[in-house]
Amino acid sequence: MKKILVLIFYVLLATMLFGQARGIISGKVVDKTTQEVLPGVNIIVPGTNYGTSTDKNGKFEISSLEPGNYRIKISFIGYTTVTKTDLMVNSARPVYIDVELVPDVIELEGVTVVSALFNNDPTELTSTKTFSYEEIRRAPGGFEDVVRALSVLPGVARQSAGRNDLVVRGGAPSENLFVVDGFVVPNINHFGNLGATGGPLSFVNLDFVQETTFSTGGFSSKYGNKLSSVLKIDLRNGRSDKLGGKATVSASQFGLNLEGPVSNNSSFIFSVRRSYLDFIFNAAGFNFVPEYWDALTKYDYEFDTRNKLSFLFIGAFDKVKFNNEEKEDIYDNARILGSNQNQYVTGVSYKHLFNKGFYTLGLSRNFVDYDGFQKDTLQNPIFTNKSSEAENALKFDLLYQLSDKSELSIGASGTLVEFNADMYFPQNYVTTFGEVLPKNNIFTEETYTKSGAYIQYSNMLFNRIRVNIGGRIDYFDGINDNLYFSPRFSLGYIIDEVTNINFSTGIYQQNPSYIWLTAFNQNKELKAIRADQYILGIERLLREDIKVKLEGFYKDYSNYPASETRPYIVLANTGAGYQGSDDNFSSFGLERLVSDGKGFARGIEFSMQKKSAEVPHYALLSVTYSESFFEALDGVSRAGAYDQKWILSLSGGYIFNKKWEAAFKFRYATGSPYTPYENDGTQLVGNFLSQRFDPIHSLDVRVDRKWDFDGFALITYVDIQNIYNNTQSNSVRWDYYKMEVEEGESIGLLPSIGVSLEF
Repeated sequence: MKKILVLIFYVLLATMLFGQARGIISGKVVDKTTQEVLPGVNIIVPGTNYGTSTDKNGKFEISSLEPGNYRIKISFIGYTTVTKTDLMVNSARPVYIDVELVPDVIELEGVTVVSALFNNDPTELTSTKTFSYEEIRRAPGGFEDVVRALSVLPGVARQSAGRNDLVVRGGAPSENLFVVDGFVVPNINHFGNLGATGGPLSFVNLDFVQETTFSTGGFSSKYGNKLSSVLKIDLRNGRSDKLGGKATVSASQFGLNLEGPVSNNSSFIFSVRRSYLDFIFNAAGFNFVPEYWDALTKYDYEFDTRNKLSFLFIGAFDKVKFNNEEKEDIYDNARILGSNQNQYVTGVSYKHLFNKGFYTLGLSRNFVDYDGFQKDTLQNPIFTNKSSEAENALKFDLLYQLSDKSELSIGASGTLVEFNADMYFPQNYVTTFGEVLPKNNIFTEETYTKSGAYIQYSNMLFNRIRVNIGGRIDYFDGINDNLYFSPRFSLGYIIDEVTNINFSTGIYQQNPSYIWLTAFNQNKELKAIRADQYILGIERLLREDIKVKLEGFYKDYSNYPASETRPYIVLANTGAGYQGSDDNFSSFGLERLVSDGKGFARGIEFSMQKKSAEVPHYALLSVTYSESFFEALDGVSRAGAYDQKWILSLSGGYIFNKKWEAAFKFRYATGSPYTPYENDGTQLVGNFLSQRFDPIHSLDVRVDRKWDFDGFALITYVDIQNIYNNTQSNSVRWDYYKMEVEEGESIGLLPSIGVSLEF
């Protein structure tokens, strides 16, 4: 780190001898439905005299801009006006944006859309928020992580400050779908959990993210095999003017980016990052030392304006080391489930535009290799897990514009799954509730096939009513009841020029985890997990840059796997944190399971968002009240393990000038349920999830400082998590060494510094 800082100092010293350069905003404008380029679109930079229009290829460029924060307004006859905000211009790299304009089908007299700052997808009417790169980057306490930025949204809970285990409207962490540049990724986090989607940190490099869209429910039939949410991450193309890059030292890692043109019609992006936590942990004498690498590369080739080919590779390589030098180290490490794993997603996609529509064809492979282990104080194995999952998928999507007001989407996919597992438990393992687990080893090599198809029709009726009707059919041969249908429907009504009311409903189904199917042949009788969703919301613009939204939801769960060995367990209550003996290995489902678990989640959410516009500050307030209950084979209805009655988030920031910016984030949440211990370290079924932790809350602050020189840009920041050092307990476990309950504390005061040099 010292060498990097010295290098940055000399680079800045040299560049200060030259005059300050100017920056560029460039981009491309297309029709959202057909993806056809739009020439002659008006582009202006509010508050300045700068402006331009798109050329015959739909491209534009605005140059000679002073470094700073800008917004641009894109308008075209027959289309809804769009405003892109938080465009951070510097002299190191042109800011490039892709703009999709939606045809303006509202023709009622006197109805004029007064804001272009909040852009909604007409096929995703409820529970959807979009974040730009800059909105994620500057989020306090977010480690510039795509997933952590979502914690401020209504209905979203996180189990601990050190994890990305998303809990969306009461759903388990395994219920979330990630889509990166059109490719489905089972989990985008380092040190992920088998059968779930959590982890401590995302391995998708934010520097190459153009925009993210997060749906917390009611998503369309295009997305299947998940119950709660869809996070769609769109990566940008590499710069087309020259070779450039970025060197970064952040809160937990350092890395290098490179990007640039390969030819006149192709470009690439590349990054490699490494954590430095192992250096710090080793130096501090910690007994648990994590280490990770990740890499990302993307190549885009445009044959012409109608044909494009893209290649993507993202990989993560994680390793855990235990320093067992002292007796206390050995004891502490005996309670930790370590995990070494390698994972990657790679794929090729082809996109073709035709008259009134386009189609994409994608071929991808996901692979993850788990090497989990836990040892006792004598270094004898308590648990070992050598498993791998590989999914090879072929996908086709097509969108066709039927008329100015209607469109049709269809698609199909097929997946070949290779799943191997080699697991070991001690013989006759006794849980803290007194049961003996029926399996002590598993060795299996399975091959499954999955396929799916969807159709969706969208139309605007009477210039006020947006209707989306769709459905999907999914097939999975890993279970006996292997074919199922999921209809979806959404309706939006335009009350006036600033107010909409929206409703969506549908059936959402998800295959059981591969590991759940391996322990007993009986488990192949499991059904697809089902959630019937109902969502009603109203949204209103208070002014151009402020929107308020009120939304209610109800999720009716059925067919959730429940344990016959432990009749109080529904697997909806598992999957978060670091799995191991502390949760009696319940999330792996290595017992006889039946699809008789059921439950519900319901709640109401309020949000108010202020976008950065003429007034250079931004804010987001979200308040959620919800509850979730699940019932296992014993017939007792219990609060869900991730149930948090109240969640309040308030975040915001102020852009003082082109150099300084400050932001904060405050979160408050009701404590989640837990099971207390008896005086001998056992737990009682009658007390299962019967008590709650105290409410948790924290305040994060961040200050950014920017410098700009001739061809170089430097960003530094100070980020302080949990600034008033609230270490409220959020977990309990039994300390067999002291024979007493040990309360786990949340992460306390955590300051970090980041430095990024872009060239």
